[in-house]
Amino acid sequence: MPCPRWKRRSGGELESSFRILVSDGGSQERAALRALKKMDLNEDEDVLAMLKGSQFCKIRSLKWQKVRFYRLQEDCMTVWFQRRFRHPKSHHVFSLQHIEAVRQGHQSEGLRRYGGAFPSSCCLTITFKGRCKNLDLAASTEEEAQRWVRGLAKLRARLDAMSQREKLDHWIHGYLHQADSDHDSKMSFKEIKHLLQMVNVTMDDMYAHQLFKECDSSRNEQLEDAEIEEFLRRLLKRPELEEIFYRYSGEDRVLSATELLEFLHDQGEEGATVAQAQHLIRTYELNEKAKQHNLMMLDGFMMFLLSPDGAVLDPTHKDVYQDMNQPLSHYFISSSHNTYLTQSQIGGVSSTEAYIRAFAQGCRCVELDCWEGPDGEPVVYHGHTFTSKILFRDVIQAVRDHAFSLSPYPVILSLENHCGMQQQSTMAHYLRTILGNMLVTETLDGKIPEELPSPEQLKGKVLVKGKKQTVHQKKEALSDPPAEDKENELKLLKVKSFTKRRKSSTHKLEESVLPYIEEEEEGKEEQDEKSEEEEEGEAEAGQYNKQTKKRPQISSRLSDLIVYCCSSHLNAMDLPGIQPQPCRVPSLSERKARKFIKEAGNHFVRHNTDQLCRVYPLGLRMTSANYNPQEMWNGGCQLVALNFQTPGYEMDLNNGRFLVNGKCGYVLKPAFLRQRDTTFDPERPGPPQTTLIIKREAKLYRGPAGSGGDLWGTQGLRPERD
Repeated sequence: MPCPRWKRRSGGELESSFRILVSDGGSQERAALRALKKMDLNEDEDVLAMLKGSQFCKIRSLKWQKVRFYRLQEDCMTVWFQRRFRHPKSHHVFSLQHIEAVRQGHQSEGLRRYGGAFPSSCCLTITFKGRCKNLDLAASTEEEAQRWVRGLAKLRARLDAMSQREKLDHWIHGYLHQADSDHDSKMSFKEIKHLLQMVNVTMDDMYAHQLFKECDSSRNEQLEDAEIEEFLRRLLKRPELEEIFYRYSGEDRVLSATELLEFLHDQGEEGATVAQAQHLIRTYELNEKAKQHNLMMLDGFMMFLLSPDGAVLDPTHKDVYQDMNQPLSHYFISSSHNTYLTQSQIGGVSSTEAYIRAFAQGCRCVELDCWEGPDGEPVVYHGHTFTSKILFRDVIQAVRDHAFSLSPYPVILSLENHCGMQQQSTMAHYLRTILGNMLVTETLDGKIPEELPSPEQLKGKVLVKGKKQTVHQKKEALSDPPAEDKENELKLLKVKSFTKRRKSSTHKLEESVLPYIEEEEEGKEEQDEKSEEEEEGEAEAGQYNKQTKKRPQISSRLSDLIVYCCSSHLNAMDLPGIQPQPCRVPSLSERKARKFIKEAGNHFVRHNTDQLCRVYPLGLRMTSANYNPQEMWNGGCQLVALNFQTPGYEMDLNNGRFLVNGKCGYVLKPAFLRQRDTTFDPERPGPPQTTLIIKREAKLYRGPAGSGGDLWGTQGLRPERD
């Protein structure tokens, strides 16, 4: 049976936003032509060829390379593909809305490794938003590959230009089509539950079934047409938006242009006019009758609030608007921790794709944990864990190809170096030869800098952050490892300790460490008590430190590439009298940063006005969970590194922070976090405090005449401001 078409109701009914119409059996070709005509692509040869379909070789490994048939569906918004054997859990379709990028050639880790048998011009990679794997394809001809690359680009551009109403129509159509597994235009409760999972709606099964029964007016255990429409209406209900609407609309439950204007003024849009309010009604109101009378219903109001016109982001901030000529230390810089990981830091997969995705999100500081690899090739992975390894060379190639795809401003490579002298020299060789002129190898003016250069001065440049070889550091080579390294070693030894005792899988290992993570999230990590595992880990760490007291030196070739970002150490006791050293960059765990903020808040903020400071998650976050970045930003820290592969509240905050200024990855800090003499203390925010000192002093005076001339002492109060 032909798939149903989900269309918006256009009549005078006001109670719903959606209506479902079953196809009348018309040809799919006519439906496709109608869709193309609406998109002004009805004569486009590339899109027409995609509607007919093409055979590609899907590539996953050297052995797994299979032919698949891909075809653009009639809605021109989804791609269907056919397998030799049907998989019952797969819907064989993906939406263009989920595509993040389309690359032609060997431009993915998979194609570089496994696509050598296919010409680069015949290959393409489709990357998806979220954690979905890349789709690596090889066409039979170069022309066919180019048709799909061009066609997908045109269709995605049209999708971006869609109105909010059109996007919502397509969203509903796509998910209902996928949830209706047997394509009978009816929805069972099982299919409804699948729909809720696809749209990320967490709902108790009992409540979901109750809602299902309330909408099932036909009592046949299936929802049809108007019943599905009613279910969708309840599903899309937003009580918080309804409350705002009713507050301004009054008893009649409709917004006039004047009432909408009042709402706009209350939101800070003081320059808004009645004409603008009327334009919003004409643009977003769904009901034609209401639109004719310049009235806005609840559905239209919700469409407006969820549209770009209703976004809280100032449209003028979508481009770079801030001063980009101040020192690097005056900016918050989007930063990633363990960038190479796609999953947890215990057994996750390492991939160059993680770097590409971080750059696509505007990240400007990425981390490389570098270890000794076979055949003289340094590798990047989370040392002493079950994470997979990738070549250092491949990471640098990904940096070269993708670092400036979204933002032109400088990228910082934060190196955690565990390699010997020979492979350090190999790293330096790759950095120089692959990055070429991108790499900063000396100061801009050839002099010792008194302050860091600006993002504008470093456009298109790559900075290396790491330990630099100095005379002072050579003398320290025989001393104990620094605090940060001790914590890293302790973290690794804890993992080893757990592995020895548990003798179990990665999953069980994560479960054994999970109580520590929960303890940190509850703020208990500052307690003095130590668990048995921590005590054992410290004992092993002490033994390990004795064995590794002599640390390897830093290669001069690698050291020469570290110019503006020299790794250094920072102690709370040194903060009050420390002199500005603009090229020194301390790296602090979240715990140590919190301690600095609590014990020396103002001094820490002053330190961060001249120097960069990087903060990273505690090693006990085995599941790659994140900390709240806001408290670190409050301390003036610029490089607040998060696990980009872990979505959640913390990454939402980070994305919101760097959504402005053209998503360039640099956001100017507030003035009070840039001034060297600032009085701001993140532990005591607000205006400067004034202390009122009350001094007591005694005054002597002679009594009135006839009183015997006695002297009486009285006490007076004299306030003084300090």
